[in-house]
Formats: sequence, structure tokens, C-alpha cells
Amino acid sequence: MTELKAREDKLQGTGTSMLRKEDARFIRGQGSYVDDIQLPGMLFGALVRSPHAHARIKSIDKAAAKAVPGVVAVLTADDLKPVKLHWMPTLGGDVQAVLADGKVCFQYQEVAMVLATDRYAAADGAALVEVDYEELPAIVDPKKAMAPDAPVIREDIAEKKEVGHGPRTHPNHIFTWEAGDKAAADAAFATAAVTVREEILNPRVHPCPLEPCGCVASFDKGTGALTVYMTTQAPHLVRTVLAMLSGIPESKIRVVAGDIGGGFGNKVPVYPGYVVAIVASIVTGVPVKWIETRIENISTTGFARDYHGVGELAADADGRIKALRFTALADHGAFNSHVSATKFPAGLFSICTGSYAIPNAYARVDAVYTNKAPGGVAYRCSLRVTEAIYLIERMVDVLAQKLGLDKAEIRRRNFVQAEQFPYTTAFGWTLDSGNYHPALEKVLQACDYEGLRREQAARRADPNAPTLMGIGLATFTEILGAGPTSVCDILGIGLFDSCEIRVHPTGAAIARMGTMSQGQGHATTYAQIIATELGLPASDIVVEEGDTDKAPYGAGTWGSRSTPVSGAATAQAARKIRDKARKIAAHLLEVAEGDLEWEIDRFTVKGNPSQWKTMKEICMVAHTGNLPAGMEPGLNAVTYYDPPNMTYPFGAYLCVVDVDKFTGEVKMRRFYALDDCGTRINPMIIEGQIHGGLTEAFAVAMGQQMPFDEAGNHLGNTLLDYFLPTAMETPHWETDYTVTPSPHHPIGAKGVAESPHVGGIPCMSNAVIDAFAHLGVTHMDMPHSAWRVWQKCNELGINKRQTP
Repeated sequence: MTELKAREDKLQGTGTSMLRKEDARFIRGQGSYVDDIQLPGMLFGALVRSPHAHARIKSIDKAAAKAVPGVVAVLTADDLKPVKLHWMPTLGGDVQAVLADGKVCFQYQEVAMVLATDRYAAADGAALVEVDYEELPAIVDPKKAMAPDAPVIREDIAEKKEVGHGPRTHPNHIFTWEAGDKAAADAAFATAAVTVREEILNPRVHPCPLEPCGCVASFDKGTGALTVYMTTQAPHLVRTVLAMLSGIPESKIRVVAGDIGGGFGNKVPVYPGYVVAIVASIVTGVPVKWIETRIENISTTGFARDYHGVGELAADADGRIKALRFTALADHGAFNSHVSATKFPAGLFSICTGSYAIPNAYARVDAVYTNKAPGGVAYRCSLRVTEAIYLIERMVDVLAQKLGLDKAEIRRRNFVQAEQFPYTTAFGWTLDSGNYHPALEKVLQACDYEGLRREQAARRADPNAPTLMGIGLATFTEILGAGPTSVCDILGIGLFDSCEIRVHPTGAAIARMGTMSQGQGHATTYAQIIATELGLPASDIVVEEGDTDKAPYGAGTWGSRSTPVSGAATAQAARKIRDKARKIAAHLLEVAEGDLEWEIDRFTVKGNPSQWKTMKEICMVAHTGNLPAGMEPGLNAVTYYDPPNMTYPFGAYLCVVDVDKFTGEVKMRRFYALDDCGTRINPMIIEGQIHGGLTEAFAVAMGQQMPFDEAGNHLGNTLLDYFLPTAMETPHWETDYTVTPSPHHPIGAKGVAESPHVGGIPCMSNAVIDAFAHLGVTHMDMPHSAWRVWQKCNELGINKRQTP
């Protein structure tokens, strides 16, 4: 057994907390980011942006800008029209102005790009472009977008009866999406013993990755080939979009995504800056670099949320939920460039039944245009899942409060039972596996939930207590692995993914995937999957992504799809190679294939373990001869994996907060997170992903919001205004796990990176609101900043200090 363990340890395969292979170069400052790219003759682009949220462009004067030394050109929509690139398709099925065509529809919209020989000259030139605007009334409140007298935002499509997702009822209406059985839900509400209703806001927030967006476009006029180095999470999808835009054959377009400093959905869309830089390179024949500023990134790139929801639950007197009705008004900004699957314009919002066996359900989302920046993204969540889980977890608390039930008990009574899996929800999703009760009980016991409730009761009984104590619970089921082509596609492209593995004679290997890491540790985890499947050390396996000239086609990394989809492709590609290796081993050992057993890193003969061939030996034979008759040399394989279902990781979280009644400050005393992501490939990387997701959840729940004034001016687009927690503010995270493998995934993995964000936000919010529950408060909208919480204390009259 010692020898077997030594061989297994050498592989560092699945289940091992192997140090991340990619970290060494990052720590040494040897990463290669887009802004590191320097090409001969390269020009720099700077965008001129609108100060107004809604205005007509009367004229654009380029003269002063063109007089700046180093400025080469100033491009506007009129310059893009000859090549028909002044508008572009969006991932939401709409079209978006690349450079404003006669009108701006949100503050900081792109109006012109100045090209210069250095970045400073480009910025100086951009500041001197004179644009004459005629300001128009703006809409920033989505509830006013479809008023009869509302100003029309998108005049280019005002007369269209639909824009890709069904009938429109107003020029500012985008779509109405419905799921579930409304009649059945209504009937259940009509006869229910108890009903609850609450208006719940998911405010507009921004992923704010460490690195902003940018690209270097290089068009070769001699060959007609276009190379684009860019910050993208989905290189192949972007290549397809660029081919559709430019008319250049896709075979002549190369998209390269090097190292990326964070993505969180922000780097999935195609932004106007990319397109203008590409056009500029085609026109000038030299490379063009465009790198946005932090203010540009927060102001104009993919935001998240902005869902104005109404939650309703119907239950019997014992708290067993009979039906839910969830509706939402979604603010999509000025163009519908949300990253959403074609068949699901509201994303996977229909996961809103969460972990509960709810027999009747109906959901509806209406999306509208407003004078805000477009581009909703899956900010550490799978396409509107965070909004859905926030709604159900908030409403379960509201129902428990009305019934006087403990919040853990109401969850126990409504969970899908272990014996019910696979369980099909009222919205038609088949939850493949789960074990919710043990997960919740493990958390409650670890945190002494009963003791916490007793402490809270004592605190509430003390009129002189300076703080309020809140206990939050959240039990959630995620939906990950955007992939089944039968239900998910973007612009008609199926969301399968891929892996190509090439094994060298010495047993080293290279694997290429269609995904793109932005810090998830792909170079390590993919290598570990291959190590376990092929018996080759993970340290000898190189993983490459992000170059469309090298990697097979895939849909990229977003929506926690890397492990559920590309990880499955990786395992299957490795198994193809192992199947071939088995044939070679049988030939060498002169036995039938069925007489062989796989043992860690070799094939052994059943009943005679002294006869074996290691995988490394087989690798050399595969390239040097002595192969079975008719077999091709080499050990290579390519797999494209289209999953049969999504994956459904789940979790149970508990949060304890203390709220200062006099300042509104919320201190997070304890946060305990238990996740079940199926098979755990690298526990250390999982821990890192959970810590990161919880920190972003903390940011959203406790401080993040993108506010606008009535004229559409952005009031929070700098890091002075927008809350990004540092190590000083971030609480200590306690983590735990259970393991419930996915039955349809080749290695049982489900994905985890977005789960802590999805579950963390409602858990934290529930804790803050629970601090006020004994005072009759049922809901408080995020973010729970000190000022907003103090306002609630003041409203309740509990922030008055007692005088002696």
C-alpha cells in the first residue's frame, strides 16, 4: 500500500491540494497582459465619451484634436459607415452603436476615437474634440420606462414589433419572458392558508476586475489576416462575432487572450473600443492599442443585476410552500447586450425555486431600455441566478417571520428530499443530485445555532444593549455548466466545450482547451484531471488556453462552466487516449484487453500483478513502433463535450452580525460556508474560489451600488465611491463541504466559483434584516451600508441614547 500511495502522490491528481502551477510567474511579475503587448508602429486609441445620458449630436469638430502633435486621426460614426461597422450585433440579440450615430443614449457612450503615436497624445486629442449636443430628457428609473409619455430611447428600433425575443408593448420595451404555470400558481395562491409578498431590489453593481478591458488589433494587409490580443473570457465566440462584423473569413482571424486580471463576466461582451481599434488597424495598416481607464471600465462595461423584483409565496399553516410567483423588471440600459442564452433572454432566472420542492411556480421578467450603460453580465453568477436565489431566500425568511417559524425549520420542511433526486422543478429543470438536509444540519451544529438564538433572545430582551444581533441563513441550489445545446446557445452557437491532448514520447503532455482562465487555476486543475485519468504526473502536463489558432473551439469561461463542461471534455479526451493505451499494453503483454486492470499509472494483468506496463512506457512505444497491426502511431485525442444537463452544486451558509444602533455599522462576527460542488479536484483552489466569491458577495451585500441622478449622471464610477473591500474590511471566512457527485458528469464535478457569491449575498442580507425582525421589519434593500442601516435605526427610533 505504501508503494501504491507513493505512486498516487507523485501524480498529484484529483483530490490533491497541489500548488497552482501558474502562480510562480505572477508572483515574479512575469505575466503577459494586453497592455504589455508592444508591436512596431503601434498607434494608441483614446475614446471621446458623452457627458450626457441622452442627447442629439449636432456636430463634431475634430480640428483642434487633429492639430495636437502625434495625433494621426479622429474616427467618428461617419468614418465607420463606409465599412458598415458603425453598429454591431450584441450577445443579447440586439444591435449597438459602435460610435454614437447622431445620438447618445447613456453617459460616457463612445462618440469618437482619437488615434495617436503615444497614449498621452491620444488623451490630449480626445480632450479637444468638440461635440455640440442637444440634451434630451433621460430615463434612469425602469419603472418609468414604459409610461405613455416616456421619451423614446432607441429611435433606431422604435417601430420594431420585436427585437429578437417576442412582442414588444412599448418603444422602450425589450421583451417579456415567462416560465412555469401561471394558472396553477394563481389557483394555489387563491386557496393558500398563508401568503406573503415583498418588493425586492437587486441594485446595479459592477464586477470591477483588477485589470480593465483592452485590446491590440493588428491587421496584415498583405495576407488579409487579423490578429487581436484582447481581454476576453470567450476567445472563440469573440472570433465568430468579429468575423460576422468585419466580413473577414473566420479562418483569417486570430484572437489571443493572454493573462487576464480578473473577469467575473465583465470580459465576455464585445465592447465598442475593441471594434474601433480593429477598424482603425484595418484602415491604417498598423497595430492599434486601446486600453480603457478605471472610470471607463466602471461606467461603460458590463454591469450586473438591476433587477426590480416582486416575490410572493403561498403556504399552508405549517409553512409548507405550495406556490411561488416571482416577477421582475430588468433594467438593461440603452442596448440589450446582456450575456444571455438565446432561448433564455432572462438567463437562468427560473432556478428561483432554489433547494425547495415547490409544486407550483410562475416567473416573469420584463426587460426595458433606460439611459444607462448596457451589457449585463454574469457577475460571479450564472446569468441572473443570483437575483433568483436572492428572491427565494429572502422570501423564505419573510414567510418564516409571518408564521413565527424558525428559519432553519422552514427550510427543513421544504427541501427536496434526498430520495426525490433526480427532481424536476416546477420550471422544468432536473436537479440531478443533492443532499440538502445533512448539509444544513452540519452547519447548524458547527455554529451552535441554538446557542446563537438564545444569545440573540437575551440581547433583544436588554433595552440597554448598544447593538442588535442578526443571524442569517441561506440554503441554495446553483445551476452551472452553461452548455446543453438543446437549451443554451449564444447567437445560435452551441455552448459545448473542448479539449485536445497530445502525449509526447517521454510521457509529458500538452492539453489545449476552449475555455479561458482569469485566475481560476485552470493550468493546475485540468492537469490534475489528466494526471488521474492517464497516470502521468500533473507537473509534466502543460495546459494552454486563449489562442484560437491553437485551441479547439469552445465557448469560454463564464457561468462556472469550465469544470462542468471543459473539465468533462478533458476527462473524456484522456479516456480516449487511455483506451488506445490499453490496446497497446495488451499487445505488449500478449493478453486480451479484458485481462488488463488500470492501476494508478499502469495496466496490470488480472491475477498476475507482476506483469504490467506503465503509461510512460506505453507513450514511448506509441511513438517508436511495435504497435498492434493497423494502429496509427501517437497518443492524441480531441473531444467536444455537449453536456446532457446542467450541474447543480448547492450549499448552506450561516452569518452572524452585530449592528451598532447608534452608527449603523454592521460587523460580521462569523460567516460559515458549506459548499457541495461534487468531486473536489483541488481542495486548495476550491478554498480560494470560495474566499473570493464570498468577498465579492460581502461587497455587494454591504456596499456596492451604481447610483444615478435623474439626468442620468453616474454618481459612483471611481474607487473613491465604489466599494471594493480590502483585507481590512473583509471578514474571516470559515469553510466546510459535503460531496455529492453529479451522476452525469464524467468525474462527478459540478463547479463552485460562483456558488459563494450566489449564496453569500442573501445570507448576509438575511442576517442584517434578522437583526431588525423583532421590530417588525421584513425587508431592507441592499446595500446594507452604515448610512442606510442607520436610517432604518433612526426610522425605528432605536438610535437614541438613554440619558442618566
